[in-house]
Amino acid sequence: MGSISLKGVNKVFPDGTVAVKNVDLDIDDGEFVVFVGPSGCGKSTLLRMIAGLEPLSDGEMRIGGEVINELPPRDRDIAMVFQSYALYPHMTVRQNIGFALQQHGIPNAEIDRRVNEAARILDLSNLLNRKPKELSGGQRQRVAMGRAIVRHPKAFLLDEPLSNLDAKLRVLMRAELGRLHARLGVTTIHVTHDQIEAMTLGNRIAVFSAGALQQYDTPHALYGNPVNIFVAGFIGSPAMNFLEATVIGTGDAASLSIGTSTVPLHPLPEGAHVATGDKVIVGIRPEHLLWLPAGAGSQTGLRARVELVERIEPESFVVASLTDPTIVIRAADDFVKTRADDEPELARSDARLVTMRLNADKVPDRGSSIDIVIDVGRIHLFGSRTGKNLRMAAGSPA
Repeated sequence: MGSISLKGVNKVFPDGTVAVKNVDLDIDDGEFVVFVGPSGCGKSTLLRMIAGLEPLSDGEMRIGGEVINELPPRDRDIAMVFQSYALYPHMTVRQNIGFALQQHGIPNAEIDRRVNEAARILDLSNLLNRKPKELSGGQRQRVAMGRAIVRHPKAFLLDEPLSNLDAKLRVLMRAELGRLHARLGVTTIHVTHDQIEAMTLGNRIAVFSAGALQQYDTPHALYGNPVNIFVAGFIGSPAMNFLEATVIGTGDAASLSIGTSTVPLHPLPEGAHVATGDKVIVGIRPEHLLWLPAGAGSQTGLRARVELVERIEPESFVVASLTDPTIVIRAADDFVKTRADDEPELARSDARLVTMRLNADKVPDRGSSIDIVIDVGRIHLFGSRTGKNLRMAAGSPA
């Protein structure tokens, strides 16, 4: 069984740097889980701890129900694929793939059988006699995967294996990894900073910031019901927009005051924990914003000037600057900064920009004045001090 369980896992380096902070995580046997987050968030350190390359400061790790805290890497029955692929330049593809088996004293006939099978799965059969310098980046990545496959491990640990590839090849290799996992069914942890890679590969995704696990859920749930402003801003492309607002009224009369505009918020969705006068942060994804010619949005529209139109057929990204000086834009990236009391410090953004994701057939002209209209049924409300989601957006998964 290749289930992986982490309980209260911490990593503090000798200089006092906290790299991993009290992580609890359970990965089912055969599951494909992605660790994602910005650089320095602790995801690769945690992967190395699971592999046995970094010792724990505190907590417990299990693989297949067995405590592995003190086990050396070679006894953990895992296979790791590194960002650099770590191939031996003087060895052929066949020798690279079979090297670990040779070191473990596996009979030559069994090594040949496993290497040939891995090569067939990865479409490397005609490359077995070549050396790494004769291979493309994608081929080297497949050789590194082949070296892991032949060991028949309980789990694969992949540390940003696609980051050295160009954009087109990354798309192809994402599909290759997905196909490979479906065929082998081996528990896999994949580390990346690329949220698109995470959303397309993972059965579940663990989102990290500042060494702490922020949310662990399916891609659909992370997109539809982020637990805080950091996750909301990190998952989704382009990123979610955040604006300060004040709750006015209750029930069917509830609305949001955003600058000088009043946006209806009725009926107040079930599960909302807000009251009249509460200061909140409104989160709205670019694809949930509409636009009308200036003046057509009446009091519910946010007047803006179109600064940039990026056409990436069949859709366009439109960046507009809000003209109401009383509207405050918040920056989700600053959620990771903490004060002494360990509460997040949410910063204001100097830029007064809002991003929309629109059908390319209907976009405003650059320089034009428009009213941005919010799809109220798709908004998220976050605490202005804590950054925590105050409710689920309408239509979001439970």
